Amino acid sequence: MAEHLIVAVSAGDASAVAQHLRAGAPVDARDSANRTALLVATRNGASDIARLLIEAGADVNAKDSIRDTPFLYAASEGRTAILAEILATGRAKLDDTNRYGGTALIPACHHGHVEVVRMLIKAGVALDHVNKLGWTALIEAVILGDGGKTYQEIVGDLLAAGANWRIADKDGVTPLEHAQRHNFDAIAAMIAAKAGG
Repeated sequence: MAEHLIVAVSAGDASAVAQHLRAGAPVDARDSANRTALLVATRNGASDIARLLIEAGADVNAKDSIRDTPFLYAASEGRTAILAEILATGRAKLDDTNRYGGTALIPACHHGHVEVVRMLIKAGVALDHVNKLGWTALIEAVILGDGGKTYQEIVGDLLAAGANWRIADKDGVTPLEHAQRHNFDAIAAMIAAKAGG
């Protein structure tokens, strides 16, 4: 029964998913990569199926074999509709980390998901968490972004929310110095303004 649920989720068949759930299929059934049905739906961007699974009580924090969870993956890949459903449950572990030691906010900043970043800030994800590379969300937005409008918005949102611009990377390089090195003048100016210089 669990296998049938995974097959239906993978196929994007919402009616079959609903039928399997009604028949008693375990909502947190897993595939060969240890991904739950909800993580499979999240990876596929199937928000209607994800909603069915979440309403049925799916674990939004269940880790797969590479430490992804529905919550972390939705944030990282910009699945805003699914992320909204997950956050609405109040069950997301906001301090959970991925295989790189980053919270949901860090890859959302890296990938330029402005709306996700705003959702996570509002939800209360820690702004200044440092991942295994020694990077905060602010550093990641600077060094892995392109300095353009999207990343300017993200940096602006982080700074407005109180992100600590003083935290340097493992080499002692601050977000401002990274922005200057990359010639991201607009971002550098935003950070400098926050720094009072």
